[in-house]
Amino acid sequence: MTEPKPPSGLRLFLAYGLMLGVAILIFLLVRQVGSSLTAPAGLPVQVRGGYSGASEALLHVLLALAVVLVVARLLGGLFRRLHQPPVIGEVIAGIMLGPSLLGRVAPEASQFLMPASVAPFLGVIAQIGVILYMFLVGLELNTLLLEKRTHSSLAVSHASIVLPFVLGSTLGLWLYPRYSSSHVSFTIFALFMGVAMSVTAFPVLARILTDQRMHTTRMGTIALACAAVDDATAWCLLAFVVSMVHAEPGRMLVTVALTAGYIAAMLFLVRPLVLRFVRWHETSRNLTQNAFAGVCVALLLSSLATELIGIHALFGAFLLGAIVPHDSALAREVSGKLEDLVVVLMLPAFFAFTGLRTQIGLVDTVEQWLTCLVIIAVASLGKFGGSAVAARLTGMPWRESAALGVLMNTRGLMELIVLNVGLDLGVLSPTLFAMLVLMALVTTFATTPILNRVYPPEPPGVREGELAASA
Repeated sequence: MTEPKPPSGLRLFLAYGLMLGVAILIFLLVRQVGSSLTAPAGLPVQVRGGYSGASEALLHVLLALAVVLVVARLLGGLFRRLHQPPVIGEVIAGIMLGPSLLGRVAPEASQFLMPASVAPFLGVIAQIGVILYMFLVGLELNTLLLEKRTHSSLAVSHASIVLPFVLGSTLGLWLYPRYSSSHVSFTIFALFMGVAMSVTAFPVLARILTDQRMHTTRMGTIALACAAVDDATAWCLLAFVVSMVHAEPGRMLVTVALTAGYIAAMLFLVRPLVLRFVRWHETSRNLTQNAFAGVCVALLLSSLATELIGIHALFGAFLLGAIVPHDSALAREVSGKLEDLVVVLMLPAFFAFTGLRTQIGLVDTVEQWLTCLVIIAVASLGKFGGSAVAARLTGMPWRESAALGVLMNTRGLMELIVLNVGLDLGVLSPTLFAMLVLMALVTTFATTPILNRVYPPEPPGVREGELAASA
């Protein structure tokens, strides 16, 4: 049986022309009949205006995200070439596009790119991005480092939290009457300053250790263990501070009880279910869309629970990620699906939002710049001093102890997340927020060059063998 020949080009052209002609004639007929009809009263003005306003905001958000993404990738790549964590360049990109630089140099361009009306929309995107990022941080957290800590890591982790916390809260005695508000009690302000000084950026630290070929050494393992403990402890402390801010005087015990109940439920009820799901995934080796949707629903519900309790959605995202075994196929596959989207698109929105809120120009007097230097010095002294002295007392050589202290002073993106929470709560004034952002950038930027002086890189195979030799 022979197949019919396809129509020629001329026949196709005539058929298309006839189809279009018939469609036009039918529309003209419909138009003729419809011209005699009367429609009801128009839509309310606020509905049309609301849509128009949302459409205009969407235009600015899309433009802002595109510009921030390009600038963030360019500066991130530049800092990577300078052997610095790319996150520093990405944070600086967000600050440059805010009122600190673009708003001063080209206010018209700044107003068009990031008008005040865009901030709430960027804020929502930034919050979702940070929630997803904290979930990824939890997935990467090796809880075995917390369970099987050496004597050295136990001492260093405690010292790297306690000393910065004490110094930060003590610094609050000087900062509170100058940069806080009567609406914030000194207790909450001092607690928050202690938490802000105690943070170590676990993901950035892990990247620095890998770049320096130190991740397999004894000191690298101790640093990762200490950073893991710091992260977990810092988020618990932050959750406690947030609960104090949100809780009414008579509800503080209720908030604490709900938080304890939530943690117990996650560890003793949700974790066995997660481990069962992990074993199922190991067998099937197929994370379907429905299974991935289940992970996302669990993430959203955990974040929602902690937000309703009053200890911030970030804590729920972090804890859910932390109860998933970090070396499981499920953790790797979920990270693979989320990481690029979060790091490339969502976090630049957070940097842009942070940049809008960071006004370096508020630090405009000699006294304020000296205050900023004092904050940087206290932050560095607490982390470096506490970690290095504790490491030395446990028997580590001074050179390794100093290198460990330098590493623990890395703050990075984790510090910015904490600071944004403090600004949202009203604990930090815009001026103090700008000072602490500068502190986070300086301490993170200083890590690699100081580490190279204190603990110079060695040829491949030298440091990798340390851990095996010490086992």
